[in-house]
Amino acid sequence: MKPRYPSHPPIRPTSRLRNGLSPRRPGAPLLVLAAVVSLAASALFTPLALHAQAWESWASPEAGGLSSEALAQVEARLGDMSSSAMMVVTGGKVAFDYGDLTEVSYLASVRKTVLALLYGIEVERGVIDLDRTLAEVGLEEHGGLTPAEARARVRDVIAARSGIHLPASNAGDDLASAPERGSVDPGSYYLYSNWDFNAAGTLFELQTGRDLFDALEAELAHPLGFEDFDRARHVKGGNLEVSMHPSYHMHFSTRDMARLGELMLRGGAWHGETVVSAAWVAEMTSAVTPVSEMNPPHRRDGPHGYGYMTWVWDGEAATGPYAGAYTGVGAVGQYITVLPALDMVVAHKTVPGAGRRVNHPEFWELLELVVEAHCGAGCPQR
Repeated sequence: MKPRYPSHPPIRPTSRLRNGLSPRRPGAPLLVLAAVVSLAASALFTPLALHAQAWESWASPEAGGLSSEALAQVEARLGDMSSSAMMVVTGGKVAFDYGDLTEVSYLASVRKTVLALLYGIEVERGVIDLDRTLAEVGLEEHGGLTPAEARARVRDVIAARSGIHLPASNAGDDLASAPERGSVDPGSYYLYSNWDFNAAGTLFELQTGRDLFDALEAELAHPLGFEDFDRARHVKGGNLEVSMHPSYHMHFSTRDMARLGELMLRGGAWHGETVVSAAWVAEMTSAVTPVSEMNPPHRRDGPHGYGYMTWVWDGEAATGPYAGAYTGVGAVGQYITVLPALDMVVAHKTVPGAGRRVNHPEFWELLELVVEAHCGAGCPQR
């Protein structure tokens, strides 16, 4: 089977002014002025399409530091799985792609890593204080929180260490393995908990006064030039009779997922402009919970600790190509993985339906094939 690699020449976005207008042409000053006035009249919002930027691609995988021969194995493995699309970015350009990169579907739990990025923006602005307690912010829940639970800090919630082990409005966590309520202090015990993650969304909105999805559009989708973002698809959900805090599932294409990975890889900068502070990206992708403290205990056998709503390679696993690596992980096959040691981002998607699923062990094996395909500057050029 012949691997499908980007064969088109590098795509260079047309030079545009920041407001989306083409640079002024001689002989057309009135047209430009009229456009500027028109934008100013409407301008509190600029349509997302004006900001969209196409990805550039390497002329060949080898130019991007990947072996075509080794990528053939990646392609074959993808063909045996339920993967919908995958994109490998090295040095800021596409080195390999598979499937329909434009298809939009839900991110599952990768939403949490995206929310962590939004937190960083508001922390830098001084709007969010991670050391405020839930009582101080005014977070509530059906039946109330205990005095000890109300003392949990915002940073405990986004690290999944709140010690509040209550049912969430949506399933898919480790609540079944939680210790007895009230038996652990806030900040002392990690548990992957959708209550924490959903409460993090509520805490974001309480502290900023902004709708989470509006912030997503303004702070990430626009600055990063998302090509396939549709604000209308983003609606909160979950069973609000179980918990007051809704889920906030997001819907992206693979090529826009890769933008978020590239943003993190570049320390929060996009095309030289700071979107999220480098200090925050480093903090959220560090092991707040080392792998040796993960719960339930079987998680200590894996390669990951946990940062702020982000899985982090830790311990003996965080060496070689996985030194400093981290990933967003979502059910049935959603991943945004960053490998700083290889200057690489891997975005992978499985569109749910008809039993389609890529489980975690399958993806880690696939990722290892991608890592093995990396040959850096030693690639023979084609």
